[in-house]
Order: sequence, then structure tokens, then C-alpha cells
Amino acid sequence: MELDIKEIMARLPHRYPMLLIDRVLEMVPGKSIVAIKNVSINEPFFEGHFPHHPVMPGVLIIEAMAQAAALFSFEGNPEVNPADKKIAYYLVGVDDARFRRPVVPGDQLRLEVTAERISRSICKYSGSALVDGKEVAHAKLMCAIRTMEE
Repeated sequence: MELDIKEIMARLPHRYPMLLIDRVLEMVPGKSIVAIKNVSINEPFFEGHFPHHPVMPGVLIIEAMAQAAALFSFEGNPEVNPADKKIAYYLVGVDDARFRRPVVPGDQLRLEVTAERISRSICKYSGSALVDGKEVAHAKLMCAIRTMEE
């Protein structure tokens, strides 16, 4: 299953400048995803990180993995949609994060995330980010699902 930006925006609440997924190449609902983030010099964070040597912040690479995880975890489940204003999907834990090389403007970040456990309240994932087939980062992620009161 593939998703374009319109389909991604229908499934995630994030918008510019925090929407960090541009395309989904592969998705197995409830199991795994391969998504793309095209890194442009026009990203707002490059103005301050760093003006003389632009590098994508590692925390945003982790956030991109978490957004990718939200896309595949509940696909086809009518009870949970991360874009629903009544549902909150929070990144609550990051373990074993490693950043192996800088991500710079012009890179295409390939995000590969696999579910280790998905439940109604807590989900655990293993994620990797690659550029040109080489791992630039990986981490174990934990996300929580909460129902919001209006």
C-alpha cells in the first residue's frame, strides 16, 4: 500500500512545519512501513541548526519515525485515527537512539518502522532512518494513545 501527501494528511494531524512524512512507499497495516521525508534547505530548522553547516536535528528524525508509526499502526481500524481530534497519539519513550551520520539538505530520508507491540493504549516500535541505503539513525520508540475530552 502506498500513500501520497493528501492521504498522509488525512491520517495525521500534523501540518507545516511539523509534518515530516512526504510519501509512503510500502505499508503493511499493523506491522510495518517504509516512508520518505525529502530534506530541503527550505526547512525552517536549518536557519538555526546550523546556518554555516545545516544538519537536520536528531529529534526531528525520531519524530518522523513516530509519525510513520502512527500511519501504519491503525490503518483500517475505524476506532483509532491519529488525525481524529478526539484521539491523541503521543511519543512517550525513546530508547537506544543512535545517530550515525548527519542528515543534510538534499538528502532523502527513508524511514523504516516495524511494530513490536500494538495495543489500545501503548505501542512499541523499532525504527531506522537511511540515506542512500546507509543507516543514519535508529531507535526504539514507545507511543501512547489517549482519548481527548472536548
